[in-house]
Amino acid sequence: MSTNRLILVFFFFCVGFVATAQNARINGIVLDANNQPIDNVNVVCLGNSAQSNANGFFELSVPANRKVVVIFTHISLKKSTVSIFLKPNEEYEFNLVMNDYQEQMGEVIVVSKNKKRIQGITTIEPEVIRKIPGANAGIENILKTLPGVNSNNELSTQYAVRGGNYDENLVYVNEIEVYRPFLIRSGQQEGLSFTNTDLVQNVDFSAGGFQAKFGDKLSSVLDITYRKPTKFGATLEASLLGGSLAVDAVSKNRKWSVITGVRYRDNSLLVKSQDTQTNFTPSFADIQTNINYQASSKWQWSFLGNISQNKYQYQPLSRQTNFGTLDNPMALLIYYEGQEKDKYDTYFGAVKSTFKVNNNFTLKFIGSVFHTLEQEYFDIFAQYRLGEVDANIGSETYGDVNFARGIGTQLNHARNDLDALIVNTEVKGIYDWKENQLEWGVKYTRESIRDRVVEWEVIDSAGFSINPPIVILPKNDQPYSSYTGPLVPYQNVRATNFNTINRFSGYAQWSRKDRIGSSEVWYNAGVRLHNWEVLGDNIVSKSQITISPRAQFAIKPNWEKDMVFRLSGGMYHQPPFYRELRDASGVVQPNVKAQQSVHIVLSNDYSFKMWNRPFKLVSELYYKSLTDVNTYTIDNVRIRYAATNNAKAYAQGLDVRLNGEFVPGTESWLSFGYLKTEENSADRGFIARPTDQRLKFGLLFQDFMPNIPSVKLYLNLVYNTGLPGGSPSYADPYLYQNRLKDYRRADVGFSKVLINNSTNIDRSWLKSFKELEIGLEIFNLFNNQNAITNTWVRDVYSKNQYAIPNYMTTRVFNVKLNAKL
Repeated sequence: MSTNRLILVFFFFCVGFVATAQNARINGIVLDANNQPIDNVNVVCLGNSAQSNANGFFELSVPANRKVVVIFTHISLKKSTVSIFLKPNEEYEFNLVMNDYQEQMGEVIVVSKNKKRIQGITTIEPEVIRKIPGANAGIENILKTLPGVNSNNELSTQYAVRGGNYDENLVYVNEIEVYRPFLIRSGQQEGLSFTNTDLVQNVDFSAGGFQAKFGDKLSSVLDITYRKPTKFGATLEASLLGGSLAVDAVSKNRKWSVITGVRYRDNSLLVKSQDTQTNFTPSFADIQTNINYQASSKWQWSFLGNISQNKYQYQPLSRQTNFGTLDNPMALLIYYEGQEKDKYDTYFGAVKSTFKVNNNFTLKFIGSVFHTLEQEYFDIFAQYRLGEVDANIGSETYGDVNFARGIGTQLNHARNDLDALIVNTEVKGIYDWKENQLEWGVKYTRESIRDRVVEWEVIDSAGFSINPPIVILPKNDQPYSSYTGPLVPYQNVRATNFNTINRFSGYAQWSRKDRIGSSEVWYNAGVRLHNWEVLGDNIVSKSQITISPRAQFAIKPNWEKDMVFRLSGGMYHQPPFYRELRDASGVVQPNVKAQQSVHIVLSNDYSFKMWNRPFKLVSELYYKSLTDVNTYTIDNVRIRYAATNNAKAYAQGLDVRLNGEFVPGTESWLSFGYLKTEENSADRGFIARPTDQRLKFGLLFQDFMPNIPSVKLYLNLVYNTGLPGGSPSYADPYLYQNRLKDYRRADVGFSKVLINNSTNIDRSWLKSFKELEIGLEIFNLFNNQNAITNTWVRDVYSKNQYAIPNYMTTRVFNVKLNAKL
C-alpha cells in the first residue's frame, strides 16, 4: 500500500469517539466508636455490593467520572453514606467510623490529580499506556510524547529529560527504586522495560523540581504503582513482536491478593527492516509478581519480584547504505563474518511492610535486592567498499556501485563481563497533624560490582593498518612510504574492577495546606542527605557527603478561572553510580564528586472547558545551573563518562502541554518543548551538550469511527530537532561537532472491539471473555529515515573520512490481539 493511501486511511479514521464505561475503587476500614473493626458491614453503590471482613476491611468497585453515593449499613448501627467522584482506575481509601446514635453524611469529591497538580506531577492513565502504539510500547513510549522528554531511538526505552541523560532519571515501582542493566549499548539489545504495563494501576511523572522524598538524581522521577486485585481475572496480548499474560487472584478471606505477569518479546520484525541484513535470534522474557497480604486492619505486607533473561544473538550478513547528494550519490557496502552474543540476566526481589500506628501516623519498611549478570561477547569482521553509485536511470547497473573509492576491513572484539549486587534497606514515616504533614526516611545501600572490560578494534584501508588518532606515534603517510612504527589497535580498552560502594541517605520534609485571604496555598520544604564511599583493591577513596534542600510553593487564587501557580526548586545532587566512576579507559576513579544542579521551575496550570468538555493547559518555565559536571559521550544508548568534575553547564527551556477531550470521553494531548543546554569543560567555553534537543513536538490522539464505534484509532506522533552526535568517539567536541538529522516518527494503531461488557454472546466458548480486541499497528507510518549514529569510514588513499548514517527502522506492520477474562 502506498504512503498516500495510508495517509488517506489515517484521516478517514480520525473522526469522533465514543466513551467506554470505566470504573474506580473505594476501599478502607470500618471502625466503631472504640476504634475496633466492624465486620459484616454492607457497602452498596448502584447495584455493586461488598461486605467488610473480620478486620473491618472492605473494597468496592464504583463507576468513574460521575458523582455516586456509597451506602454503609449494619444490623445494629445507623446507616452512613458518602458521596464521591472518582477518576477512571483511581483507588480511594475511605476509613469510616460508624455509631448507633448519629447518621454520617458527607461528600467527597476525590480527584487524585488535584494533589498531584499542586506538586507538578503528570498522571498518565494505564489504559492509554496499553493502547497507544509504538515500536517499544509501554510507559516510556508515552513519556516520549510529553514536553521536556526526548528520545530519538524507537528501539530503546531510555529517555532524556530537560537536558539530562539516561542515567539521571529515577524510577520507582511501589516506592521501590528499580535499576536497568549496565552493559547495554544498543537500543535493539534492550528487549523489555522493567515495568510490566499489564500490572500498572497508576503512573506519575515529574520532570523537575520534585520533592525531597524522591532520591538523588538530577532530572526526573517516574513513580509507578501496581494494582491490588479485587477478584480473579486475566489479560492476554499476542502480536508479531511477542506476547504477555497477566493473572489476578484473590483469596476467599480477601487477605491475600496476587498479580503475576509473564512477557516475551522478539524484535526481529523491527531489526530486519534496517539496512543491515542479519540472522537475528533474540529471546527477551521475564516473569514478575506482586503479592499483597492484609495481616490486620493496621498492618500490610507486599512482595515484588522479577526475573528477567535477555539473550541477544546477532549475526550480521551484509549492508548497503546509500548517502551523499543527487549530484554525487555514494554507497557503503559491507560484508560481515562473525557474530555477537549478549546475555543480560537480572533478579529482583523486594519486601514492603506498612504499619498504621494510628489514623495520623504510618510507618513503612522496604528491603530490596537487585542482582544482574551480564556478558557482552562479539567478534565481527567487516569488509567494506566505499564507492560511487550509478545514478543513470535506465542503466543496467542503476543503483549499483560502479567505482570503488576505497576498500578496507574492520575487526571488533569484546569479552565484557559484569556481576553487580545491590542491596537496599529503608524505613519511612508519615505523620499528619492538623493541616501539616511530616515525612521522613533513612536508607542504606550496598553496591558490590565485579567488572571485566576487554574490547578492541582494528581497522585497515587498502591493506594499511590505521592507528588511533589520539595516540602519538611516528609519522604515518601510507601508502607513499612504508610505516615503521608499532602496529596497535585502533581502539583498545582493558580493565578489571572489583568495587564496593556503601551509601547512607535520608530525608525529611514538611507539607502544609493553608489560605492567604481567599486563595488556597500549599507549602512543601525538605532536605536530603547522602553519604557514600568507594572501596576496592588499590583504591584510595574518601567519604563524601551532600546536602540537598528543596522547596515548593503553590497558590490557587479565588478567580473565576481555575488556575494554579507553582514555584519549585532547590539544590539537587547526583552522587556517582558505578558507571559514572568508570572513565573511557575502563578505570574506576573513586573520588569523582556528585554532580550538582540548582533547579528553578515556574509553572501555570489552567483547567477550563472547551466545547463543553474538560481541558488543561500546563506551562512550565525552567532553568538549571549545573556544577561539578561529569562530561560524557553517547553512542546509541551507551554512555561513557570522563569520570572528572571539570565542567559546568546549564539547561533552560519552556514546556507546554494541552490535554483534554478533543474527542468526547477520551484524553489526547499536544505538547511543545524548547530546550537549550550547554557545557563548559575546563574553561574552554560553552558548547552544546549531547542532549541539546532544541525543539520537540508531540501528539497523542485517540478517535473512533462515527458509525462504527467499535473501531478505534490511536496515534502517536513525535518530532525532535537533531541532537549533537554522530561524530567519532575520539573527536574533540571543541574542534568538531556534528548534529544528526531531525527525528520524525508517527505510529498509528487501529483496533476492532469484538467483545465487551455489553456484548451478548451465545457461543459458550466466547462467554468467558469480558473483552476481546484485534488490532493493526503501523510503525513509522510515513517511512521516515531516522539516524541514531554515524559509521565513520576512513580511506587512506584519498585521506578522507566519511560519515555514513545508521538508520533506524522503516515502515513496519504489526497485528495484535488483546483479551480479558
